This record gives sequence, C-alpha cells and structure tokens, in this order.
Amino acid sequence: MNKISNKQATVGFVSLGCPKALVDSESIITRLRTEGYQISPSYEGADLVVVNTCGFIDDAIEESLDAIGEALNENGKVIVTGCLGAKGNIVQDNYPNVLAVTGPQATTEVMNAVHKHLTPLPTTHDNNVPAQGIKLTPKHYAYLKISEGCNHHCSFCIIPSMRGKLVSRPIDGLLEEAKNLIDAGTKELLVVSQDTGAYGVDSRYATGFWQGRPVKTKFRDLVQYLGEMDAWIRLHYVYPYPHIDEIIPMMAEGIVLPYLDIPFQHASPSILKAMKRPAHSENNLERIRKWREMCPEITIRSTFIAGFPGETDDDFEQLLDFLQAAQLDRVGCFTYSPVDGANANDLPKHVPEDIQEDRLERFMAVQEKISANKLQSRIGQRITVLVDYIEEDAIIARSKADAPEIDGVVVLNKLPNISAGNFLEVEITDADSHDLYGKIITNVTLLSAC
Repeated sequence: MNKISNKQATVGFVSLGCPKALVDSESIITRLRTEGYQISPSYEGADLVVVNTCGFIDDAIEESLDAIGEALNENGKVIVTGCLGAKGNIVQDNYPNVLAVTGPQATTEVMNAVHKHLTPLPTTHDNNVPAQGIKLTPKHYAYLKISEGCNHHCSFCIIPSMRGKLVSRPIDGLLEEAKNLIDAGTKELLVVSQDTGAYGVDSRYATGFWQGRPVKTKFRDLVQYLGEMDAWIRLHYVYPYPHIDEIIPMMAEGIVLPYLDIPFQHASPSILKAMKRPAHSENNLERIRKWREMCPEITIRSTFIAGFPGETDDDFEQLLDFLQAAQLDRVGCFTYSPVDGANANDLPKHVPEDIQEDRLERFMAVQEKISANKLQSRIGQRITVLVDYIEEDAIIARSKADAPEIDGVVVLNKLPNISAGNFLEVEITDADSHDLYGKIITNVTLLSAC
C-alpha cells in the first residue's frame, strides 16, 4: 500500500476492553498527537484507523472482531493492537487485509506501523500536548497504570501469555505522572494493573528518587506518596497478600480512599486450589474482620465466578455462606466462560450452562439483599461526593465507596453553579439496592476556592 502524506494526517481510534487497555490507548493517542497526527472522530475523516482490542473471553473476542470488520468496511485501512493481537493469528485469519497487528502495551510497534503507512509533515509536531498526556476519561478522574503483566498462572486466565510477566513502572515516573494529572485538574486517581499489590516485586523494590527523596518501588511506598497528593486515590485489582494489611491504616487516616477492590473469585478451598489463585490460603473472613476493625468506613468490592469446572453444590453453598458472612459492599459475579488457551479448559466436570445460570441468579439475589441493607443504613448520613456529570433533571455523583462505571452512583437534586469534578457535601435521603439518592448541602469545591 502506498504511503499517504498530507498536511493534516489523521488517525481514527477505537478503544475496547478494560481500564488497562484504555491506558494503552491513551499512550498511543498521546504519541500520535505529539508527532503531529490529528485524531478523527469518524471513520470517514480518518486516513487510517487503529483498533485497540480485547481478547480475554469469547464475547470480547467477538466484539473486537466486529469492530475490526466495521473499521475495514467504513475506512479500509486498519491497524490492530491489544490483547486479541497476541492470540495467535486470529486477526489475520479473519481479516488478512489489515495493515498490521500488534499485542498489548505496544505503543512503539503501533507507531512504527502508522509511520509506514501515514506520514505527517515534519513541522506539525504538536507541542501543546499536556504533560499528563491525552486522557480518554473525563477530566476529573484518570487511571494510573502502575505495572504490566502478571507472575501468577490462574487456571482460568491467559493474561500472562498476552501481557507477559510482571513489569513494574519506575516509581519516580509514576509519581511525576500523578502530579501532572492532579496539577491539570484530576480529582481522582484510580490505581490499576493486573496485580496491584505485587508492585515492585519484579524490581526487588529498587530505589528511585522523587523530589530529591529516595523512595522504594514498593506498593506501600507508592500508596503513601500518592496519598500525599491532593486527590482521591482509589486502589483496584489488589490480591489479599499479607502486606495489604499495611495499607488499611492509611485508609483509616484518610491518606487514600477507604476502598479496596480485591478479587476473591471464590470461597471453596478446593475451587480456589483448582483456580490456582494467589493468596488463596489466607483466612479471608478473618482478614475482612480485621480490616473493618482498623477502618470501619472501608468499602470492599470483589468479583466471583459461579460454575467453575468441578464446582459442586457444596462448593457453591460455601460461596453463598462466605457472601453472607463477609457482607461485602460491592460485588460482581460471572458464570465461568472457557477462555481459549486457559488451563481450566482441561479440568474435569464442567458445570452445565443451566446450572451456572441458576447459581449466578441465586448468588446475585443474596448479594442484592446485602447491598440494599448496606445502602439503606446510609440514609441520613452526610457524605462527600464527586460530581461525574449533569443530567437534564439531576446531578450524578459518586461517593468514596463508588468507582466509576462499575459501582453505584449518588443521584442529587439539580442546583445551579455545579460542574463535573466538583466536590459536594450531601445528605442521603433514600437508597435502593445499587444507588443512593440525596440533597446537596454545600458545594465544597466553591467553598475551597473562596
């Protein structure tokens, strides 16, 4: 294919998948803008299109393949990146006419492919790209990806084969990125990775330097330094390693949000063993009790799999018993789905789909009651919320207990002079099984600006 050269070389972009993939998209778009490429909001206005794919489960693969096909039909010139690109020749077998295919976290490879097919004028480099880079989230929150890959080999997961082993980012670069984001107006940083609590293990906790001070590439140190910045810090994808206990007092002291996203996945010892989960031998109920003792305000979110191969009725009842005992605040559950290349596919006694769906329904019914009771207990409380967006007749905000897109919201009466990114003090007046409702007491952001 002939290389295209024009005064405003333009690239379309489709971003699919998890927050980690979103950060990859932000990195690529930042490089594109820095080198002078324009980003097109449509297929028609683009000289070529980059599609960042997901390839973890069958539904995600289908969505990614559909997106590639649509981009080819609408534009004709497509570069594919992301997790699906790391899964053999799936992309090439379905779409042999794509321009290039790369795996995830492959900004350099994507840019090389763009350079091969599309060249901006040498004088068009964009010096106005902000120090924090281009973000695809609303201005008031951003994802901070602290590492790539994972050293574990959970039997249902193929992340290590797609994203490689754990590689922690240098701590000085992370802290600089966080500072730049906050200086630019970010009010909440969501710390993400495949295995957040393992940060620094691969580097043997190498020492970096931040603002003239030595600081170790270590999870606790990272959390401590992020907590000194003027923003909400929310921790995601944290396995229940013993050293996580060191973080809970920081939550109690208000250094970081009292929120822990910790994927337990199951409660039956035999199923956890079959899953090859890290830290599966920990007494999680006792850990949860201690965490709440240290920080009564802590919100614990988790995800679980129902119908994993070999899951018996007794295993599932153990999971329901755990759910009742743990009284988790936010919970997601999925039926087991075979992932091409995962070791769990070879396990015996796969659970029939109808039984999986029945167990999922029973699981969510139990959790819905727990969630409803917990949210009802917040009626009458005064809390601080962060405004996400304004609707025609309401303000949609989140509390410290709510991460964007996956948790609930706080629905408020609409008042003037309130914008996305404002902190408000509100009183909770009602609740359902997922969301809170309230009235505004004070615009904290306006008060702090006076």
